[in-house]
Amino acid sequence: MTEPNAAPSESPDSIRRRGFMLILSSPSGAGKSTLTRALLQDRELDLTLSISVTTRPRRSSEFEGIHYNFVTRQDFEKLRAHDDLLEWAEVHGNYYGTPRGPVEQVLASGRDMLFDIDYQGTQKVRAKAASDTVTIFILPPSMRELRSRLERRAEDAPEVIAKRLENSRNEIARWTMYDYVIVNEDVQQALVEVKSILVAERLKRSRSETGIADFVAKLLDEPF
Repeated sequence: MTEPNAAPSESPDSIRRRGFMLILSSPSGAGKSTLTRALLQDRELDLTLSISVTTRPRRSSEFEGIHYNFVTRQDFEKLRAHDDLLEWAEVHGNYYGTPRGPVEQVLASGRDMLFDIDYQGTQKVRAKAASDTVTIFILPPSMRELRSRLERRAEDAPEVIAKRLENSRNEIARWTMYDYVIVNEDVQQALVEVKSILVAERLKRSRSETGIADFVAKLLDEPF
Protein backbone atom coordinates (compact mmCIF):
# COMPACT_ATOMS: atom_id res chain seq x y z
CA MET A 1 0.00 0.00 0.00
CA THR A 2 1.39 3.40 -0.98
CA GLU A 3 1.86 5.94 1.79
CA PRO A 4 -0.21 9.11 1.25
CA ASN A 5 2.82 11.44 1.39
CA ALA A 6 5.21 9.26 -0.61
CA ALA A 7 6.72 11.02 -3.63
CA PRO A 8 5.85 9.23 -6.88
CA SER A 9 8.67 7.80 -8.94
CA GLU A 10 9.68 9.41 -12.20
CA SER A 11 7.32 8.63 -15.06
CA PRO A 12 8.65 5.83 -17.31
CA ASP A 13 7.90 8.07 -20.32
CA SER A 14 10.41 10.64 -19.04
CA ILE A 15 13.34 8.24 -18.82
CA ARG A 16 16.18 9.86 -20.73
CA ARG A 17 17.75 7.94 -23.58
CA ARG A 18 20.27 8.60 -26.32
CA GLY A 19 18.86 8.95 -29.79
CA PHE A 20 19.94 6.85 -32.75
CA MET A 21 20.40 7.15 -36.49
CA LEU A 22 17.70 5.34 -38.49
CA ILE A 23 19.11 4.74 -41.97
CA LEU A 24 16.97 3.83 -44.96
CA SER A 25 18.69 2.66 -48.13
CA SER A 26 17.44 1.26 -51.42
CA PRO A 27 18.18 1.34 -55.13
CA SER A 28 16.69 4.37 -56.88
CA GLY A 29 12.95 3.86 -57.32
CA ALA A 30 12.43 1.29 -54.57
CA GLY A 31 10.63 3.77 -52.34
CA LYS A 32 12.94 5.01 -49.60
CA SER A 33 12.21 8.67 -50.34
CA THR A 34 8.45 8.06 -50.17
CA LEU A 35 8.85 6.24 -46.85
CA THR A 36 11.11 8.99 -45.54
CA ARG A 37 8.48 11.65 -46.27
CA ALA A 38 5.75 9.60 -44.60
CA LEU A 39 7.84 9.06 -41.47
CA LEU A 40 8.64 12.76 -41.18
CA GLN A 41 4.98 13.73 -41.60
CA ASP A 42 4.05 11.63 -38.56
CA ARG A 43 4.68 14.14 -35.77
CA GLU A 44 4.26 11.52 -33.05
CA LEU A 45 7.43 9.83 -34.28
CA ASP A 46 9.38 13.08 -33.70
CA LEU A 47 12.09 12.29 -36.24
CA THR A 48 14.71 14.77 -37.44
CA LEU A 49 15.85 14.46 -41.04
CA SER A 50 19.56 14.45 -41.71
CA ILE A 51 20.15 16.94 -44.52
CA SER A 52 23.06 15.80 -46.67
CA VAL A 53 25.29 18.06 -48.69
CA THR A 54 25.72 17.17 -52.33
CA THR A 55 27.40 18.42 -55.47
CA ARG A 56 24.55 17.05 -57.61
CA PRO A 57 22.50 19.67 -59.48
CA ARG A 58 19.14 20.44 -57.87
CA ARG A 59 16.11 18.82 -59.48
CA SER A 60 13.03 20.91 -60.22
CA SER A 61 11.10 19.19 -57.42
CA GLU A 62 13.79 19.79 -54.76
CA PHE A 63 14.38 22.66 -52.34
CA GLU A 64 17.60 23.86 -50.78
CA GLY A 65 17.88 22.88 -47.10
CA ILE A 66 14.93 20.49 -47.30
CA HIS A 67 16.05 17.76 -49.67
CA TYR A 68 19.77 18.59 -49.72
CA ASN A 69 22.20 21.40 -49.14
CA PHE A 70 23.64 21.90 -52.62
CA VAL A 71 27.32 22.86 -52.65
CA THR A 72 30.16 23.17 -55.11
CA ARG A 73 32.84 20.50 -55.40
CA GLN A 74 35.34 22.94 -53.89
CA ASP A 75 33.15 23.51 -50.80
CA PHE A 76 32.55 19.79 -50.42
CA GLU A 77 36.27 19.05 -50.56
CA LYS A 78 36.88 21.63 -47.81
CA LEU A 79 34.37 19.89 -45.54
CA ARG A 80 36.00 16.55 -46.21
CA ALA A 81 39.51 17.88 -45.61
CA HIS A 82 38.51 19.27 -42.19
CA ASP A 83 36.83 15.98 -41.16
CA ASP A 84 33.49 17.77 -40.89
CA LEU A 85 31.61 14.90 -42.56
CA LEU A 86 30.33 11.83 -40.74
CA GLU A 87 30.37 10.03 -44.09
CA TRP A 88 30.75 10.82 -47.73
CA ALA A 89 30.49 8.96 -51.02
CA GLU A 90 30.57 9.43 -54.75
CA VAL A 91 27.37 8.22 -56.42
CA HIS A 92 26.56 8.53 -60.13
CA GLY A 93 29.46 10.96 -60.51
CA ASN A 94 28.38 13.30 -57.70
CA TYR A 95 29.49 13.70 -54.07
CA TYR A 96 27.16 13.23 -51.08
CA GLY A 97 28.00 13.67 -47.41
CA THR A 98 26.59 14.06 -43.90
CA PRO A 99 27.75 16.95 -41.67
CA ARG A 100 28.92 15.61 -38.31
CA GLY A 101 27.91 18.37 -35.87
CA PRO A 102 24.12 18.47 -36.33
CA VAL A 103 23.86 14.68 -35.95
CA GLU A 104 25.62 14.58 -32.58
CA GLN A 105 23.49 17.44 -31.25
CA VAL A 106 20.26 15.61 -32.11
CA LEU A 107 21.34 12.25 -30.66
CA ALA A 108 22.62 13.84 -27.45
CA SER A 109 19.22 15.51 -26.97
CA GLY A 110 17.51 12.10 -27.00
CA ARG A 111 15.92 12.44 -30.42
CA ASP A 112 16.33 10.15 -33.42
CA MET A 113 17.67 11.19 -36.80
CA LEU A 114 16.43 9.77 -40.09
CA PHE A 115 18.89 9.16 -42.93
CA ASP A 116 18.21 8.56 -46.62
CA ILE A 117 21.64 7.41 -47.86
CA ASP A 118 23.15 4.64 -49.97
CA TYR A 119 25.03 1.54 -48.86
CA GLN A 120 28.42 3.25 -49.07
CA GLY A 121 27.40 5.99 -46.66
CA THR A 122 25.63 3.49 -44.41
CA GLN A 123 28.74 1.41 -43.90
CA LYS A 124 30.86 4.48 -43.16
CA VAL A 125 28.40 5.70 -40.54
CA ARG A 126 28.21 2.26 -38.96
CA ALA A 127 32.01 2.03 -38.84
CA LYS A 128 32.15 5.28 -36.84
CA ALA A 129 29.05 4.88 -34.66
CA ALA A 130 27.77 1.29 -34.69
CA SER A 131 25.87 1.52 -31.39
CA ASP A 132 24.00 4.63 -32.60
CA THR A 133 22.99 3.14 -35.95
CA VAL A 134 19.92 1.16 -37.09
CA THR A 135 19.85 0.23 -40.78
CA ILE A 136 16.98 -0.79 -43.05
CA PHE A 137 17.26 -1.82 -46.70
CA ILE A 138 14.21 -1.36 -48.94
CA LEU A 139 13.79 -3.84 -51.81
CA PRO A 140 11.49 -3.45 -54.83
CA PRO A 141 9.00 -6.30 -55.44
CA SER A 142 10.53 -6.89 -58.91
CA MET A 143 13.02 -5.38 -61.31
CA ARG A 144 10.20 -4.65 -63.75
CA GLU A 145 8.38 -2.62 -61.09
CA LEU A 146 11.61 -0.81 -60.28
CA ARG A 147 11.93 0.31 -63.90
CA SER A 148 8.28 1.33 -63.98
CA ARG A 149 8.64 3.50 -60.87
CA LEU A 150 11.69 5.26 -62.27
CA GLU A 151 9.89 5.97 -65.52
CA ARG A 152 6.73 7.21 -63.76
CA ARG A 153 8.85 9.57 -61.68
CA ALA A 154 9.75 11.40 -64.92
CA GLU A 155 12.69 13.21 -63.37
CA ASP A 156 15.57 11.58 -65.25
CA ALA A 157 16.57 11.18 -68.89
CA PRO A 158 16.33 7.65 -70.35
CA GLU A 159 20.11 7.20 -70.20
CA VAL A 160 20.14 8.17 -66.51
CA ILE A 161 17.35 5.68 -65.78
CA ALA A 162 19.32 2.99 -67.60
CA LYS A 163 22.38 3.75 -65.46
CA ARG A 164 20.34 3.65 -62.26
CA LEU A 165 18.87 0.28 -63.21
CA GLU A 166 22.31 -1.06 -64.02
CA ASN A 167 23.62 0.11 -60.64
CA SER A 168 20.58 -1.27 -58.79
CA ARG A 169 21.81 -4.87 -59.08
CA ASN A 170 25.01 -4.00 -57.25
CA GLU A 171 23.06 -2.08 -54.59
CA ILE A 172 20.52 -4.87 -54.05
CA ALA A 173 23.33 -7.38 -53.59
CA ARG A 174 24.36 -5.41 -50.45
CA TRP A 175 21.19 -6.31 -48.54
CA THR A 176 23.08 -8.54 -46.07
CA MET A 177 24.88 -5.48 -44.68
CA TYR A 178 21.65 -4.20 -43.09
CA ASP A 179 19.91 -4.91 -39.78
CA TYR A 180 16.47 -5.15 -41.40
CA VAL A 181 15.16 -5.76 -44.92
CA ILE A 182 11.70 -4.74 -46.17
CA VAL A 183 10.14 -5.56 -49.55
CA ASN A 184 8.19 -2.47 -50.62
CA GLU A 185 5.34 -3.94 -52.61
CA ASP A 186 2.74 -1.85 -50.78
CA VAL A 187 4.02 1.41 -49.37
CA GLN A 188 1.51 1.52 -46.48
CA GLN A 189 2.52 -1.94 -45.30
CA ALA A 190 6.19 -1.06 -45.65
CA LEU A 191 5.55 2.06 -43.55
CA VAL A 192 3.94 -0.04 -40.80
CA GLU A 193 6.98 -2.30 -40.76
CA VAL A 194 9.44 0.59 -40.54
CA LYS A 195 7.47 2.12 -37.65
CA SER A 196 7.51 -1.22 -35.83
CA ILE A 197 11.30 -1.31 -36.11
CA LEU A 198 11.52 2.26 -34.81
CA VAL A 199 9.40 1.45 -31.75
CA ALA A 200 11.39 -1.69 -30.93
CA GLU A 201 14.74 0.04 -31.27
CA ARG A 202 13.65 2.87 -28.99
CA LEU A 203 12.89 0.32 -26.28
CA LYS A 204 16.34 -1.25 -26.30
CA ARG A 205 17.87 -1.17 -22.84
CA SER A 206 21.25 -0.06 -24.16
CA ARG A 207 19.83 3.25 -25.40
CA SER A 208 18.58 4.33 -21.97
CA GLU A 209 20.74 2.36 -19.54
CA THR A 210 21.56 5.31 -17.30
CA GLY A 211 17.99 6.62 -17.29
CA ILE A 212 16.54 3.21 -16.47
CA ALA A 213 19.12 2.68 -13.70
CA ASP A 214 18.08 5.97 -12.08
CA PHE A 215 14.41 5.09 -12.43
CA VAL A 216 14.89 1.62 -10.91
CA ALA A 217 16.89 3.03 -8.01
CA LYS A 218 14.02 5.41 -7.16
CA LEU A 219 11.49 2.64 -7.69
CA LEU A 220 13.23 0.34 -5.23
CA ASP A 221 13.28 3.09 -2.61
CA GLU A 222 9.51 3.55 -2.77
CA PRO A 223 7.31 2.01 -0.10
CA PHE A 224 4.54 -0.39 -1.11
